[in-house]
Amino acid sequence: MNVVIACGGTGGHIFPGVAVGRALRARGHEVTLWLGGRQVESLSTATWDGAVVRIRAAGFPSGLSFRSIGVACRLVLSILSCWRRMRRERPDVVVAMGGYASVGPGIAAHWLRIPLVLHESNAVPGRAVLLLSRYAAVTALGFAAAADYFYGRRTAVTGFPLRRNLAGSAPLAGLDPKLFTLLVMGGSQGAHALNVMVSEAICSQAQQEPGLQVVHLSGAVDQAEIQARYDATGVSAKVHAFLVDMGGAYAVADLAICRAGAASCAELVLCGVPALLVPLPTAARDHQRANAVAMVVAGGADMIEQAELSIEMLIRYIAACRQDASQLEKKRAALAGMDCGAADALLCELIEEVVG
Repeated sequence: MNVVIACGGTGGHIFPGVAVGRALRARGHEVTLWLGGRQVESLSTATWDGAVVRIRAAGFPSGLSFRSIGVACRLVLSILSCWRRMRRERPDVVVAMGGYASVGPGIAAHWLRIPLVLHESNAVPGRAVLLLSRYAAVTALGFAAAADYFYGRRTAVTGFPLRRNLAGSAPLAGLDPKLFTLLVMGGSQGAHALNVMVSEAICSQAQQEPGLQVVHLSGAVDQAEIQARYDATGVSAKVHAFLVDMGGAYAVADLAICRAGAASCAELVLCGVPALLVPLPTAARDHQRANAVAMVVAGGADMIEQAELSIEMLIRYIAACRQDASQLEKKRAALAGMDCGAADALLCELIEEVVG
């Protein structure tokens, strides 16, 4: 079976695509990743040794303006470009992982009558998946709650496909396993608001109560500034623009402070890392808040809105977690009960069933 996986954009779309691609190749199928060309895609696929195609990708226009007309033109060109390549290569099935890079391949597959399988990672679906679902043979879901948005179209809950090397990885080198370790993540592209406020809070808390170390994924823009802030206050910290070895980071982390993208939530569950989730307030359809609520209801995380976040609140929260280990243990136990480990296999079975 020849499979195209459209998974470009951010790590939240790329990582599950890579996980499914690896699982399909292990089952004897040929897989090509179609990516939209952002820099983060090169980093996110650093451990992928299969075929990669760079496509012209574009999102949806919003409103009526000169800019939206330009976006619409780019979208048409994207669809036509994908259609020409797909007509030439004729894959047996197209798997679209959501996001702007799914639109061109998804519509091209529909025009060419090639079976289309979708995966929606979030509890609230994005516009790309909602649009393409009318053409899809089936839409796989990361969260069961997302099924309510598809109005009778075929769905299947598979969970979130994850990189198998995450759980059980060796801890990152250069860290002291005896110290309380905070993992700060803003998603695959960083988050400036989190970077600044959380780093300031950590520096203040570490001065009050030493014995703290940090792994901070800042994105490229903030990396030097955040590392300098930690260095100036004597906090042991490793600041990365992007980190391929996320398994090593999760292995050493006692607590994570991060956004609530579907990829981050699923990885926290798999690796058993309790978290304080700060949903991105501008996320489409407020999907990160829905993801965070699902984690909180299950007992594996706490949540705070970004508008309510403050340095003082973070100092108190970090101190409370360090002083009362039982609360973190309860969260780890809750995370262990949230099953998400077989999503790649379930999605592979779904794809094979569609192709027949």
